[in-house]
Amino acid sequence: MPAKITPIRPRDLLKATAVPIHPFDQIYGVETSGLVPAANLVTGHPNDEHVTAYYGVAPSILRRLIKLWRETPPPCPIHEYTFVDIGAGKGRAMLVASQLPFREVIGIELNPAMAAVARQNLDHWSASHATDSTASRLAPARLIEEDALTFDFPRTPTLAFLFHPFEAPVLKRLLRRIETQFAKRPGMLDLLYVNAECRTVLDEHPAFSGLFAGSVAMSPEDHAADLAAIAQQEEYGSTGDEECAIYRYMGRSSRPATG
Repeated sequence: MPAKITPIRPRDLLKATAVPIHPFDQIYGVETSGLVPAANLVTGHPNDEHVTAYYGVAPSILRRLIKLWRETPPPCPIHEYTFVDIGAGKGRAMLVASQLPFREVIGIELNPAMAAVARQNLDHWSASHATDSTASRLAPARLIEEDALTFDFPRTPTLAFLFHPFEAPVLKRLLRRIETQFAKRPGMLDLLYVNAECRTVLDEHPAFSGLFAGSVAMSPEDHAADLAAIAQQEEYGSTGDEECAIYRYMGRSSRPATG
């Protein structure tokens, strides 16, 4: 019997990079730059084959997507929401989110090496802001080294964030867990999805309602940084935007039947 040939996916062609340093890191003295391919994120977990890569979200993309979310509008004020970064990596999204008036920011990261970097970034971030009299108050932030599929979501209204950390099989299991934990609290979890490659999983899900779908543009500074980073990848380019989507968990009984 001939050996099974595993098709090469575009993400399998990514090369690990540590430079260039993103302006966000230069300004704040943190280390969230670089690209870490899936092959470098293997932990021995059964879902390793579905992990994508680490690449820090453009700060301007996240800020603009949160602004779009606030215009939906959510059922509760932002200060009641816990921001949960699923697949937090080095923690850039956590740092950006903590500049906004969330109740709390939580990062979930399975890879021990990435979690260690995220914790170092959080420690430096908190310390530098504490000694800066001009800095605005930060939301409390913490990193949990855990599988997102075993994470117990907070009892508060929740804004979950995904920068396409894994492929459809794991996303489907995550959505089942969200359903289990929010079944009696419809409307209390919203989801931001950047680089929404598995959007159809959510579009076709009977318990989630789409609030927004489309391109979100980077700032000129973020685009320049993205161009410099992606230039090192032969299979990829930078368009200066990301395909994004926003969803609200409403429960299965709230959506009209189709067909």
